[in-house]
Amino acid sequence: MLTTVEKDVAHTRLQAAVEEMCLTLRRASRSLYVRDAADFACAVTDLSGRFVAYPQDVGVSGFVGLDLTPAIEAATAAGPLAPGDVVLTNDPYLSGGLSTHLPDVHAIAPFFDGDELVGYGWAFVHVSDVGGRVPSSVSVLNDSVFAEGLRIPPLRYVRAGTVVPEVEAILAANSRTPEANRGDLHAMLAALDTGRRRVGELTADLGPAGFADVGEFAREQSAARARSALRTLADGTYRFEDFLDNDGVSGVPLRVVVTATVDDGAVHLDLTGTDPQVEAALNMVTFGRAHSWVVTRIFALIGTLDPAVPLNGGLMDIIGFTAPEGTLLNATGTAATGVRHATTSRVNDVVSGALVQAAPEVLPAASSGLVVPVVFAAADGSRVDVVEPMVGGTGARHGADGADGRDSGISNLSNNPVETVEANVSVRVLRYALRTDSGGAGRWRGGSGLELEFEALTDGGLLARGLERLRFRPWGFAGGRPGALTELVVNEGRPDERRLSVVDVHPLRAGDRVVLRTSGAGGYGDPLERDAEAVLADVAAGLVTAEAALEAYGVIVRDGVLDAAATSAERTGRSVSPRERNAGSVSGERNDGSVSAERTGRSVSAARAHSLGPERERWERVFPSALADRLDVYLRTLPTTTRAARRREILGGVLAGLPERFPGVAASEEELVTAEKAFAEAVAAATSTTA
Repeated sequence: MLTTVEKDVAHTRLQAAVEEMCLTLRRASRSLYVRDAADFACAVTDLSGRFVAYPQDVGVSGFVGLDLTPAIEAATAAGPLAPGDVVLTNDPYLSGGLSTHLPDVHAIAPFFDGDELVGYGWAFVHVSDVGGRVPSSVSVLNDSVFAEGLRIPPLRYVRAGTVVPEVEAILAANSRTPEANRGDLHAMLAALDTGRRRVGELTADLGPAGFADVGEFAREQSAARARSALRTLADGTYRFEDFLDNDGVSGVPLRVVVTATVDDGAVHLDLTGTDPQVEAALNMVTFGRAHSWVVTRIFALIGTLDPAVPLNGGLMDIIGFTAPEGTLLNATGTAATGVRHATTSRVNDVVSGALVQAAPEVLPAASSGLVVPVVFAAADGSRVDVVEPMVGGTGARHGADGADGRDSGISNLSNNPVETVEANVSVRVLRYALRTDSGGAGRWRGGSGLELEFEALTDGGLLARGLERLRFRPWGFAGGRPGALTELVVNEGRPDERRLSVVDVHPLRAGDRVVLRTSGAGGYGDPLERDAEAVLADVAAGLVTAEAALEAYGVIVRDGVLDAAATSAERTGRSVSPRERNAGSVSGERNDGSVSAERTGRSVSAARAHSLGPERERWERVFPSALADRLDVYLRTLPTTTRAARRREILGGVLAGLPERFPGVAASEEELVTAEKAFAEAVAAATSTTA
């Protein structure tokens, strides 16, 4: 029987092993997206199929809670795995939710002590292309998983240490970038070999039973520490909702709703009310279970409260989950999933919006809320390269500004060095910088977005999967303003300027210029309470203009120098309420807290401090939450395949009477009143048929 100290030392050895696996994979990979952006990960499990050890700071962190069991069961239906075997899969449905979209290829290797199976090694990479309708295989306009590329059920890619040539031939024949893919797949094999050696060394010392004890110990320790950390949140039930810009098929937005229940260090997320799955690639496959990539904000919260908590599957033990079948977060059938990261990014913001009511001095305002791998594809499809994985910033929180130009919400990808991009991709980078005046104003400023501008050196195609926050701003909190909206423009300022919102493959000619400005994150606290010297530093750093310093913060900067006397007078003269002050062109407030949040005895103001922005306020005046909830109940009585179209029909009919760019463009009072009445009548008519 191992002592606690021996188990702890053994787990540290496993942590070192998975870090070494990741470094091996990264060094051996061939694609820019794996080698530089670090879209990969490795882990080790015991016989439970749940991760025992996961890298702390190499690769993607959001998959820490995955369960290999469904994929292993599928792969072994025809017989058990043997030493030297490796299973490969990429299909969300056929892998039991292990993969989240087809370009993410997962490899699983059984680890043995002699003839006895003790656990598994795991690795994944985002490969450059797995076929399908578009280069890189990912487009929001893909309408089913069949359009997205080659589906790989859990199957043996390697048998007894030898790659199965027929499988490799099929993989190569179904990719536009077979050599890059092959290099990355073999890099995974090298990583798994590293893990096999290190686990073998450990089991030689501990034996199979000792290895099993270490796995159980590690998960129990992480679960206990996570529960202890979350006990600092106020128990209660908290609701929040937010929107994706559109459903990929029309201009109708998609609603994501969460009701979070906090109870003695455990959190249950109920996604009931979230819109139906759609005929576009915005769906996530969870099988109705808590999926690691949907609950990453909980991981981040735990890590904030206990920075040293070990990453492993035990973190999932304190998270409950409900998502009705046939919705965006529990897609069924053959729904497309390629841009699922747009939806899970919004889930992060929604979970924050709910839980900030339970811990207003811990949770941040909304992050920028997007992850956009900007892809340049050669005209003949022979090269498919990620120019930059573009994000924005993180939301401000009580006591701290948000991070500028970095957001590890669901992926924590690294940026590609400009020199590496220009050496490998047929583009010239003209600007890659933080975006001025994008972070939401507040006592603590929201993180700034990014600005990327590049010129195409050859003909090709632009892909910008996950493009979001062009329509609804990232919300601020406690008087903090929302962040700026996203912009994507081709040939800005030229006669052939094009502003894009939904991108499939946008053709580019040599000489075309593309600029993407990502959204800024939400601010926290009254902007007039921000330290004037901090505002001056933001102006000096180019994060805030002198004009915005005056408008948002009441700070007067002349020729780079703070005018302290004029600033004091300006701030003193602004005697209107925070609500009136923030309601102008970029913010507003409304109550999105649940009634039960008030019943916990907390200050009601904590639940009424989300500054959502004018677009959300216009939208929710016409489409209020209570009626949207009633509509959702009705839609779930319909067949899964008809729900999205029916919702689009109802909302589209109402939108037809509003300005074309509503809610970005204000409607007249008469138009708003007419639209409110039309939506209420449409919901009443629909629900009366099921009463």
